[in-house]
This record gives sequence, C-alpha cells and structure tokens, in this order.
Amino acid sequence: MTNLGKLAYFLGMENIRTSKGLILYQTKYATEIPKKFNMLDCNSSITPSDANIRNEVKEDDESIDPTMFRRLVGSLRYLCQSRLDISYSVGTVSRFMSNPLKTHFLATKKILRYINGTLQYGIIFPETQESEQLIMIGYSDADWCGDKIDRRSSTGFVFMLQGAPISWSSKKQSIAALLSCEAEYLAGSYAACQANWLQNVLEQLVIKLEKSIKLLIDNKSAINLANNPISHGKRKHIETRFHYLRDQVNKCKIKVEYCPTLNQVADIFTKPVKRVQFLKLRRELSVVCFDSLN
Repeated sequence: MTNLGKLAYFLGMENIRTSKGLILYQTKYATEIPKKFNMLDCNSSITPSDANIRNEVKEDDESIDPTMFRRLVGSLRYLCQSRLDISYSVGTVSRFMSNPLKTHFLATKKILRYINGTLQYGIIFPETQESEQLIMIGYSDADWCGDKIDRRSSTGFVFMLQGAPISWSSKKQSIAALLSCEAEYLAGSYAACQANWLQNVLEQLVIKLEKSIKLLIDNKSAINLANNPISHGKRKHIETRFHYLRDQVNKCKIKVEYCPTLNQVADIFTKPVKRVQFLKLRRELSVVCFDSLN
C-alpha cells in the first residue's frame, strides 16, 4: 500500500482545502468541453438557461447531427457531479437526444457559455467540529405540467448535510399530475425514498443524525396530505407507491414543513429561474467560486 497523501484529483474530480473547508470541483474537465466543441473563446453567460424559454419540438425547426449533440450532452451530464446548478438545464436538453433540433443545440450552447464563465466554481464542504450536531435538511419542489409536450411535471430535490449538498436530483415525473398539490406530493415521495437511503448509508458509516430529516416543501396542500390521513380519501387516484412520504412521516423518520417559494432551494432543479433568484439559490446550494476563498 502506498500513501499518496491527501486526495487531489480522481476521475476528473479535483479537491482543494481552504480556510473555509473542502472544495470539490471539475475545472480541468470543464475546460476540455468548450475546447472540444470550439467554444473556448465564446462570450460567457450568467445563467445556464433563459427563464422565459422552454425547449419544445417545432416542426419547422432545423435538424442537427444527433451524434455530435449526444457527445455534447453526455459531457455535460458528467459535469453535473459537482455542478448541481446546471442539473435542470442539462436534464432538459437530454430529453431531445433522439431527435435534436437547432433550438435544442442553441440551449446546449448557452449551458456551455455559462460553464465557460464559471470554470472556477465548485461545491464547498465547510469544516465542522466533532462535537457539532449533524443535521440533514431536504428541499423538495415540483414544476406542475412543466413539459409542454406530454404535460408531465418536473421533480427536484436536494439534501444538505451541515449546509453542504450531498444528494440532488432533477428529473421528469413518470405520470401526469392532475393538480399542483399532487405534483408536489409526488416530488416529496421521491425525496422521501432518497432520504431513507441516505439514512441507511449514514448508519453503515456509523454516523448518527441528531434529529429526523426535515423536508421543506412550498405547497401547504401537499404537506396536509402527508400529515393528515383523512385527506387520503380525496386523493384516491394517486398510486399507492406515492404514499411512501406519508408512511415516513407517520414513522417520524421525516418531518415535513412549509417553506416559502422564495426560499425553496430545490426551485433551481425544476424550472429556469430569473437571474437574481438563480444567483441567490446557487449561493445557498454552496456552489461558490473557490478563487475568492484562497
């Protein structure tokens, strides 16, 4: 066995220790993507997607090379391992890999422009004391009927341990929700499954959380449905598997609480948000420029 010292680089992941904590980033890998597609000298963008633009299939739009598009999107997907701020944008363009159009290619190029302007960004994991209590907080959100093609909603969640993101997801729901309450409830069920898995992982690592995982949702109807069994009769059409959230709440493994929409961190995983809100949520997700921390 050879002691190689502290971890610095592994599978495209880079690590650096600062006075603020450990930073995980992929600057070297992120630099190679624009270089590969001749966009290293392009103008940078402040956000990865426009708040008022939705990617849709247009019959009169021009087709592009699907092989090249898949290579580009595949490269961006691996970058999401440390850049959760592009998860929604990359997930959206990934839906069109079978038949990409020029509109989808332009949306992907905007993500590249955003990456090119934020190469020195990564996730910071702050230093903690051994005596400090370990607390995990989850955020769950949904964009009702966000997909204009099949009218399905987008689910987004993120779990923060001691203020640092350790698990997140942005994906389209498997069924079409009839109400915004139902879309939020389904998103909370997905988040509850992930919360249970994270608890099991921490137990195997002999790490004990001091309190139940708090799941913050910005829809009071979905919270009432999770907390109040009487409301179950009004939502008989919801599949049984999605009542996993209510089961975890009854077992006191998860505590569901209301979170105002402006403070809903998971909002960045479900829809394109405006510039000011995007920058605010990015900071709250502990995605920072590590050059300013040295």
